[in-house]
Amino acid sequence: MEQTYILIIAVISLMSIQCDSSPLDDLVIDRYSIPTHCPREVQTGDYVRYDFNGTLPDGKKFESSHDKGKPFVGQVGLGSVVITGLDRGVLGMCVNERRKLTIPPHLAYGVLGAGNNGTTIPPDTTLTFDILLLDVWNMDDKVQTRTLSKPQDCKRTVVPTDFVRYHYNGTLLNGTLFDSSHPRGQTYDTYIGQGYLIKGMDVGLLGMCVGERRSVLIPPFLAYEDKGYNTLIPPYASLMFDVLLVDMFNANDTVEVNAQYVPESCTRKSAVGDYIRYHYNGTLQDGTPFDDSYKRNSTYNTYIGMGFVIIGMDKALQGMCMGERSRITIPPHMAYGETGLEGMIPGSAVLIFDIHVMDFHNPNDTVEIKVTHKPEVCNITTDVHDLIQYRYNCSLMDGKLLYSSDNFDLPPRTTLGSGKIIQGLDQGLQGMCEGEKREVIVPPHLGHGEDGAAEVPRSAVLKFELELLEVQKGVPDGYLFVWLGDNPDPLFPAMDLNQDQEVPLEEFSTFIKAQIADGKGRLRPGIDGEVVIKDMFTNQDRNKDGKITLDELKLKSDEEPPNHDEL
Repeated sequence: MEQTYILIIAVISLMSIQCDSSPLDDLVIDRYSIPTHCPREVQTGDYVRYDFNGTLPDGKKFESSHDKGKPFVGQVGLGSVVITGLDRGVLGMCVNERRKLTIPPHLAYGVLGAGNNGTTIPPDTTLTFDILLLDVWNMDDKVQTRTLSKPQDCKRTVVPTDFVRYHYNGTLLNGTLFDSSHPRGQTYDTYIGQGYLIKGMDVGLLGMCVGERRSVLIPPFLAYEDKGYNTLIPPYASLMFDVLLVDMFNANDTVEVNAQYVPESCTRKSAVGDYIRYHYNGTLQDGTPFDDSYKRNSTYNTYIGMGFVIIGMDKALQGMCMGERSRITIPPHMAYGETGLEGMIPGSAVLIFDIHVMDFHNPNDTVEIKVTHKPEVCNITTDVHDLIQYRYNCSLMDGKLLYSSDNFDLPPRTTLGSGKIIQGLDQGLQGMCEGEKREVIVPPHLGHGEDGAAEVPRSAVLKFELELLEVQKGVPDGYLFVWLGDNPDPLFPAMDLNQDQEVPLEEFSTFIKAQIADGKGRLRPGIDGEVVIKDMFTNQDRNKDGKITLDELKLKSDEEPPNHDEL
């Protein structure tokens, strides 16, 4: 085409017109295949790329772009290098349209023909061209974008220097697919405006939202120009990209925390060094889930600010309230970086966590006690060794009820300091009056610890609602009876009621009961009194003859360092 066969010199055209005195036949155009969609028609000044076959009236082929292995590329009208009939014949064409052009001699090579002495194309020959238009563009063209779908919530759009991750299908204007990221299952990841992309794509991605899908039409001079790309993209090819933006961030981004719900009562916020338990859903920016603690039915538990989690999460977890729900957006340089996490998180991925803080504590925390009701009269308060009866509700800090004494036939009884209940609850029950009510917060190291128990999760902070129903003052461990004042001195004559120098069980029991009745002594609570008295007697009847003598009687204070004066 670019040689003498269809090159036109103005002089030749003029000569053919002057030498032919017969009426001039016009160009005949047969549009025998027209695409249903035609967004653009060829106009004067446009550049075109098309395939063609050129034949003589006898059907003999004299030239073909297929034989040359490359389409014709040139400008229509101004600066055209083809014969007039061919130049006119492509006007109004659509990409993928096929035309048959019948070009009379005066619009072709006229009376001179073409070739050596006119032997290739004889003089006064009508030519036929079969054309398929592959591409059309103009040097005034800009990148054209069209939004196909867009999320309603679009708080941020792509700007120069952003890093983006996107899927795409790339086609030529005739619909030929030359590349696609989808079969590879991997996005194309790059910076915008830094020269890593063809110029047209750098422009076409600007202003996009994550989740947006748009088409981007790029003219050849903003794509691969006259070079093309490998065998996939021919020279002078307009490119059409169908783009889905999956992710975007900027190197200057930091972690974002958007609080969705914060409890009205927030007396304490999480800090570095605290141990926190939280549930989360983890998704990529396009909504693809990658992890979910709810499915495991187990919170994520970790220390804050000590490097046990990704940098962004370590920072975001500071300053939160128990019960708070927040959305955390973490750029990749504060998450898993360019490498990602194999099989779970792509490289350079922005991560979004929807978290629910269940509780947190510090290893230095003590039991928190809040009195919600206290009787006006409070003569006795609970202490270690006391036998108490109490009501309770035990719940997690999110309000989930774990246990309640109301579900049992009788309220529980326990001896404080005996190790029968968790340490934090034991401390929370001390110093109470009968009828007093409390809210007690127990950190896990004073509760069920890292292992949890039954319905109690690992490392869980517990909240108790307590009401003291009854208290019986107790005696120290290992003791059955204590004096509440000075004991009789000497003791044995006081016990020997009939002064016969021996004290049998009945006489011993009468003496002890009298001391209790007079408020001078106290038996160990929680055990039948007769059993306790019998055990006391057995301890003093050292030869097991059924009576206590002066030589056998010894105070416990005589046997070990005294804390109490008692038998």
